Order: sequence, then C-alpha cells, then structure tokens
Amino acid sequence: MVNKAKKICCVLTTVFFLLVQSVMPVNSFNIGEEREVGEKLLYSVRSAFDLMDDPDVTEYITRIGERVLTVAGIQYFDYHFFVIDSKEFNAFAAPSGLIFFYSGLIESMNSEDELVSVIAHEIGHIVKRHLASRLEKSKYSSMTTLGLAVAAIAFGGAAAPALLTGALATGQSMNLHFSRENEAEADLLAYSWMKKMHRDTKGQVEMLKSMRRIARYRSDVLPQYLLTHPNPEVRLETIESLIDVDKNSYTPDSESSDDFDFLRFKYRVLSQASSSQSFRERMVSILSGEKYSPLQKDMASYGMAQLARTENNFSQARKLLDEIIEKYPDKENLLVDKGVLEFEAGQFDIAEPLFRQVVRSSSNNMYATYNLGLLLQRSGRLEEAVGFFKIVEREMPQYSNIYFALGQIYTNLNKAGLANMYLGKFNLYEGKLDLAEDNFRIAARDDLLTEKEREEAETLLEKIKKLKK
Repeated sequence: MVNKAKKICCVLTTVFFLLVQSVMPVNSFNIGEEREVGEKLLYSVRSAFDLMDDPDVTEYITRIGERVLTVAGIQYFDYHFFVIDSKEFNAFAAPSGLIFFYSGLIESMNSEDELVSVIAHEIGHIVKRHLASRLEKSKYSSMTTLGLAVAAIAFGGAAAPALLTGALATGQSMNLHFSRENEAEADLLAYSWMKKMHRDTKGQVEMLKSMRRIARYRSDVLPQYLLTHPNPEVRLETIESLIDVDKNSYTPDSESSDDFDFLRFKYRVLSQASSSQSFRERMVSILSGEKYSPLQKDMASYGMAQLARTENNFSQARKLLDEIIEKYPDKENLLVDKGVLEFEAGQFDIAEPLFRQVVRSSSNNMYATYNLGLLLQRSGRLEEAVGFFKIVEREMPQYSNIYFALGQIYTNLNKAGLANMYLGKFNLYEGKLDLAEDNFRIAARDDLLTEKEREEAETLLEKIKKLKK
C-alpha cells in the first residue's frame, strides 16, 4: 500500500512538473517555416504513400480528430488526417498538423477510445512541437530530413516513397525519435483531452498494452511506432496510476463513444488493405468466438459483406448487408454502402434513390454526395453531377479524385480551360507538379474562362513555383 502511494505521488509530481512548463513553441524552426514545409508535404503525400482516402474513411477519422482539437484549444496549424495502406504498426505526425495512421495500427485497435487516444497523442506531439524541438537539437539532421522531404516532392516517382518515409516515418535514424519527456507530455495531454471529451481513458491503457505486447514479442525487429514512441511499459504505468487517482472523481460517458462507427471504419479499411484470406479468417474467428459481443459479431458480418463486395459476390454481399441494415436502421452510411454495392453491380435504379435519401437527410455526408455524383456522371447527367462534385470540392478540398472527376466532365463538355484547371488541381494534390504547371498555364491562357478563374490559375502557378524551391 505504501509503495502504491509513493508511485501515485511520483506520478502526480511528474504531471504537475510537465503541465506547468511553458507551452511557447521553440524558436529555431518557427511556425511559418513549419507551415511552409507542411504545405509542401500536403501536396506530395499521395505520390509518397498509398493512401486510403475515399470520403467515407477520411470523414470518419477527420471527425474524430476534430473532436480532439475542439478540446485541445486554439492551434497554430490546420490539421489533416490520412490513412496509409500498410500492414506496418505505425503512425506519425509530420510538420504543421499532418497526421498519418497505418492500416496495420488500425488493425490492432478494438475500440473508438483506443483510436482517440492515438490521435490525441499525435496531436499532443504537434501542439508541443516535439518534432521541431528534435530538429532544433540536431541541426544537421534537420536540414537533411527536410531536404529529403522536399526531394520527395521535387522528384516524385519511385524514389518518393523511400525519401519521404525515410525523412519522416523512420526519422529515428536522424535522432528524431521522441524523448521520454516528449512521450510523457503527449500522453498527459491525450489523457486530459480524453477526460474533457468524457471518453473512457482505459482506451489509452489498452493501446499502450498493445504496444507493450508487440514490443515483447517482436523485440528482434521493433515496429517503427515503437522506435519513435518508446517506453510503453513506463507510459502504461503512468496512465494506469492516473486512472487510479481519478477513479472516484471521473466517470466516462458511454454515449461519447460509438464503436459501431469505429468497427465499420476499421473493417472498411481492412477489407481494402488486408489479403482476402487473412481478413476472412479474422471475421470467421469473431463470428464463431464466444468472447465477442453481439455488436462485434454483427460488424464481423458487415466485414464479410465488404469482402464479398470486393470479390464481386454481389448476392452474398447484398444478403449480409440487408441483415445489418435491418438491425441498425438508423445508421445512414449503411444505406450508402448498399447504394455503392448496387452501383457496382450495375443496378443504378436501386442505388440512386439510396444516395439521394441520405443526401436529403444529411447534406454534409460526402460519402453519399460523392457517389451520387459518380452515378450521375456514369449515367450521362454531367451538369447535375458537377453540382454534387462541387459540394465535395468545397467540403473536402484535399481529395484529389474530385478534381479528376470534374476534369473528366469538363473534357466531355468540350470546356478545355476548366478541364485543365481541374486536372491541374488533381495533379497538384497528387504531387505531379510539372503536369499541374502545364495544366494551369493552359487554363490561364483560355479566354473562355472568367477573369476570376484565370487569376486562380495564375495563383496556383505561383504556388507551384514556391513548392519547387
């Protein structure tokens, strides 16, 4: 009992020390410079990584991130959240609010609270500007690191993934791994933010336990996340002690979490990222296991429906999905899933009413809006498709595929200036700067564009010049 009290006292002293430190950013790598690097990276991530950024996946993880940012307070940067198709157990925060999660890390999670804890932890690193601090302490490494990142932007192609990954995701070789103090600060911020969100802080414990388990059983070749985010044992003890201290004063709100949405997101990701056989085995194991809840089993059936759809087994996918919709009639994204299934099966007359139903009731649902636009485009109703695509463009301006779709439509409508404008934006967000530059030059010279549109093309040409520096 005495040892436990000493442990709690030690933890509380550490917490106090860390929280009363100045939160002023480091001066060597200033906010403006970090924003500039972040903007360059934003336009290169799709050439460097295999992103899973369809509107459904992006909307969910961005929504969770924004909830954390709401309690985190005023920020220096605009945040962007990405899911990378990779079996690696990894996540990392890049300069100026770019946060990446590997599908392999998502696979290890079992609840939305675990996901929130990781998002909050990575946001904590950015808020405290830990990466900038590491760069400040290792100036030669910082220039090399940033040089590699910019090189990935400038050269693209096959070298880009290795360059950008080497510069950021595997930055420990350049002394960019986080210190114990960095990890403690990010953990404490994540813990405090989860409490403000009325989340179950045991989600943070479960995530740290997963890290500890992996550290023990893969000690020969540690995953990147454990190299850049060390000490899971010590961090776990700290968070468990905080929970013990708070047990009589803090009770999480069970309604603040939605594991239905999390599991749907997880299985949407894994059905695209995993091999069919391994994913099928995982779902069958859940469906036949006794330790899983009814929700977990239902979502495993949903996962099987997604797998059947990817294999073009539309009848099986339809059967499983209809069963889930019957159980969860209030989950609108299931109707969009059904619409996507029917769309891919060629049943446009069934898919279109489903998309329109969700768009009417939830005008901010970009998953439904985007797919309705695709259906209208495919069925030749181009002008109507443009209207829905423009909504997605406004709400998700970093989603490159929306610009490709609009470029295709304006090409078919023989509007070369607009076609080049949108294909230029597509190439810009894909990191293909030379192609984007050509597109914007053509658009800027097109007299059929409005003066405002030509000015936009000129502005984007100037942006490309800065990106190439």
